[in-house]
Amino acid sequence: MPNGTAAAATAGSARLLLLLRRHGHPQAVRSIHRLDPSDPFPGTLGTRRVDWKASCAFLSSKAAAGPDSSSDKPLSPSGDPPAADPEPDDDGKGGNHRLSAAINGVRTAAAPISNLPRPLTIADLSPAPMHGSRLRVAYQGVPGAYSEAAAGKAYPNCEAIPCDQFEVAFQAVELWIADRAVLPVENSLGGSIHRNYDLLLRHRLHIVGEVQMPVHHCLLALPGVRKEYLTRVMSHPQALAQCELTLTRLGLNVTREAFDDTAGAAEHVANNGLRDTAAIASARAAELYGLQVLADGIQDDSSNVTRFVMLAREPIIPRTDRPFKTSIVFAHDREGTSVLFKVLSAFAFRDISLTKIESRPHRHRPIRLVDDANVGTAKHFEYMFYVDFEASMADTRAQNALAEIQEFTSFLRVLGSYPMDMTPWGAPSSSASSSTNPPPPPPSSSAPPSS
Repeated sequence: MPNGTAAAATAGSARLLLLLRRHGHPQAVRSIHRLDPSDPFPGTLGTRRVDWKASCAFLSSKAAAGPDSSSDKPLSPSGDPPAADPEPDDDGKGGNHRLSAAINGVRTAAAPISNLPRPLTIADLSPAPMHGSRLRVAYQGVPGAYSEAAAGKAYPNCEAIPCDQFEVAFQAVELWIADRAVLPVENSLGGSIHRNYDLLLRHRLHIVGEVQMPVHHCLLALPGVRKEYLTRVMSHPQALAQCELTLTRLGLNVTREAFDDTAGAAEHVANNGLRDTAAIASARAAELYGLQVLADGIQDDSSNVTRFVMLAREPIIPRTDRPFKTSIVFAHDREGTSVLFKVLSAFAFRDISLTKIESRPHRHRPIRLVDDANVGTAKHFEYMFYVDFEASMADTRAQNALAEIQEFTSFLRVLGSYPMDMTPWGAPSSSASSSTNPPPPPPSSSAPPSS
């Protein structure tokens, strides 16, 4: 055999071996024998040259057509696998844009349409519940608490998750156990709930909304118990203070006992069968724990409203098409009242109304020492200042005000910019306090979308 023919035969065998191994034909590979170029009679190797070429053509056509193909394609005159069939061009410029393509002479199947990436829609940009179809909202207390009613008003049809402490509600959102948290920050009679202001600074959650809940207290006891039999009343300390005058007017000579929350006091009376003890809680708590309402609406002031904030892991995008409120906290390390005056002036100059100013001792630096040659060493408290103002962070006035404040404060943080709750305080609350899933608010309500 001439050297050129032997070399071509050897190269063709190598290509065939590679092709067969690539497409998983180990048995066929073992049936191929390599020709010896020095053998003058190649037919004596057990397979005549004609038979050998026929076998190669058959195996090569099978590999090129694929394992599931039932048709045989002949080899090209050069012995190489046949080229892929030409496919029509989409744009007429020679580029093939179809998913199927010929790779090494083997046609690849088109990718299933279901595996293709789905185009991004506006719904993908809207925050969605992370635990199924219902939003999970954490609140402090037990079922029947006012915080549970506030969670239902803020997020209708949500899954309310009770937490025994405010701290737990914060952590539930941070650890993705809950999607939101609804927690009280102030009451129109009792003032600020300082614990939650401290937790707002300690945790990295964002205020995404607010909701105001009128408080409607009831005097609850076990069925059959009369007011004359009572010797003790238990509830949250603020609830006891808010009903002090009414309890006296009812002629109740009872001791007051503080409890963690209003609904928890009702649960405690029911579970322990305390027939000499009443609880101050909501009408929904009476329904849940099988208690009777001895007196309805026993709060001393009818305009008793608690403000709750809605917390999330991510902030919402502020807007200017509806009333917004922004909450900030700042600190300064200068002496005197000049810095606080400058902060207030930054808002007053731009006609921005402030709805709240709250000062809290600096947790890490509660005391500052000042040397004075005349009176010795004086001790002053370091304060953090919480401010709520009626403007959106999308408003240029608010942006300029914060830019000015940042120049003379040592610390400034935006806790959230969110829609205001415009619900009138005099609106009835019995429906909201009796169910965690009240009807959705009207379009004018300030309850923001799940965010």
